Amino acid sequence: MRDYRHTGRGGGEAGWLRDLLTLLLALAVPFVQFLGALPLLDPDEGRYAEIPREMLERGDLITPTLNYVKYFEKPPLLYWLNAASLKLFGITEFAARLPSALCGLATVLVTYWIGRRLYGRRTAMIAAAMLGTTAGFVMQSRIILTDMLLTCCLTLCLGAFIVAAQRNERRDGPLTWMLMYLGAGLAVLAKGLIGIVFPAGIIFFYLLISREWRLLGRMRLVTGLLLFLAVTVPWFVAVSVRNPEFPRFFFIHEHFERFTSTVHGRYQPIWFFVPVLLGTMFPWAVFVPGAVSRAWRNRHHDGGSAGLYLFIWAAVIFLFFSKSSSKLVPYILPIFPALALLIAERFNALLDGRGRELKLGAVIVGGMLLVLGVAALGFGYLPQVSGLLTELFPRLGGPVRQFVANAPQVSIPACLAIGGLFLLQAVMVLHAAGRNPMRMLIVLCAASFVLVILVPRLIMGDIARAESSRDLAKAVTALGGPDTRVVTFGPLQGISWYTGRRVMVTGKVDELEFGSRQGDQKAWFPDVDTVISLWGGDSHLLVVLKRHELAGLMPRLVPAPVIRAETRRYLLISNR
Repeated sequence: MRDYRHTGRGGGEAGWLRDLLTLLLALAVPFVQFLGALPLLDPDEGRYAEIPREMLERGDLITPTLNYVKYFEKPPLLYWLNAASLKLFGITEFAARLPSALCGLATVLVTYWIGRRLYGRRTAMIAAAMLGTTAGFVMQSRIILTDMLLTCCLTLCLGAFIVAAQRNERRDGPLTWMLMYLGAGLAVLAKGLIGIVFPAGIIFFYLLISREWRLLGRMRLVTGLLLFLAVTVPWFVAVSVRNPEFPRFFFIHEHFERFTSTVHGRYQPIWFFVPVLLGTMFPWAVFVPGAVSRAWRNRHHDGGSAGLYLFIWAAVIFLFFSKSSSKLVPYILPIFPALALLIAERFNALLDGRGRELKLGAVIVGGMLLVLGVAALGFGYLPQVSGLLTELFPRLGGPVRQFVANAPQVSIPACLAIGGLFLLQAVMVLHAAGRNPMRMLIVLCAASFVLVILVPRLIMGDIARAESSRDLAKAVTALGGPDTRVVTFGPLQGISWYTGRRVMVTGKVDELEFGSRQGDQKAWFPDVDTVISLWGGDSHLLVVLKRHELAGLMPRLVPAPVIRAETRRYLLISNR
């Protein structure tokens, strides 16, 4: 297999450090700015911040606990990184979010490395700029999720394979192959067996379609597997020895049953990820069909194996999760680097005078930006707009009122700023459509960069306050003493994080169900009748619940509850 780094188009060694430093300094801003300015969002951020906090408190990095009961849904890599960050920077929102944000930034840099080795400098810079300014990617990196860590590890693993595969055998050193096995091992520690299932499946289909089976002889399987096992086995053995119930729950329940059933209550239709990809990778997702079809058409051309591999990378993961019975928006994050590289190479070919024009895609993007701009402007005047819609279309009155009641509160200046940015972007893209692809690239990247800078400051504050339990937790700390019992209806891990204490959980325990059945946990997981009995007793009780839940309980609460604090979604009530 020939070396396909296109040295004639900037694929040489010059400029590596300069490019990486440029990307790091420029793109670090949207990834890390204001990380500590917003409260943790429940349930995900509260969960993935509380588990490492409890690890540090208990001095145990082997057995994860959540609300002080065993929690085996995920492996520990994210917990370890977050625990290290909390140890270094304190128990703060910034420290809790920093590892995920750095994983997102690292993924951008690894994408540059892959693109530089496969296609050349310009494609690498375009791909990194696209990925690092994609609002859906950046915003999800700023939330504490295992998926961004998995994306970083898989990008290293999958990228290392194709980079090593494209090298001449005479230059076939072991380091890049070892990076592949290291990335796979870390991916397993990030999110379980999927960290090896994806690389194995993607590489298999690539070898099958390309007929490059001789690569198996170059992959250093023995030493690579030893490295993989050295990374993954120690924790799985240690946690299984300490907790014999772990293997069955983790490997059967969390992998097989999650994929084949709706046990986690996350069922969505098979086409769910199509609009998700369009929304989270906008505006670049519009160019995905053309980029992947180009990669498939050129798979037999000289150097087309790289595009074929990136196509398989994205397709296997996308189809796997589309088939799965458990679907969440962040699941398809690992396909973003591959798609960014394919789209970037298509733009690069156009800039070199190769390939088809992107006029249709540009017109579609411009039209969508116009719609988004008008919608953002209208959102600033939502009461007036909703009243007009109800008057013009009376049948829409119910849905419109429901939307207004649940819509996040966004200020008029924020809507004007975001809407104006979309409209300006639309005009410039439509003006450049089909004539100046470089200008369109610059406009889309620059506007997206500004967007991801503005959103955390202008929009996310109101959303975070509505979804976070921080204000309620502060009230719990101020009102409760050592003997005060704190109860939440359903898991609300932000309460534990901000108060630093264990809480009682009643109602549907969701993710705590497994832990609640380990040992005698009845005192900490009372049913609703027990909570009602405690409410009328001598102990001071503070209860966090949703507004509609209070309405159903009111006839049974004697004495009448006193509302001590509230958010848009939750109330904190007291029995005295």
